[in-house]
Amino acid sequence: IDQGTRFYFVHSYFVKTEESALIAASCRHGCEFTAAISRENLFGVQFHPEKSANAGLRLLKNFVDWKV
Repeated sequence: IDQGTRFYFVHSYFVKTEESALIAASCRHGCEFTAAISRENLFGVQFHPEKSANAGLRLLKNFVDWKV
């Protein structure tokens, strides 16, 4: 997925982490914030991949195909 690809956010809150190693993606909208975190076989996003058109489908496919 290319850097700068747009995803659908609907909430005005976000997770803040002090562990930069967990940050898989960030976003800037008013301020920079964590958009996705990952560690080992865990991956979480703050946006809605199911409402993010082709980019969301690609993310979900990448997740299903993910080999740890």
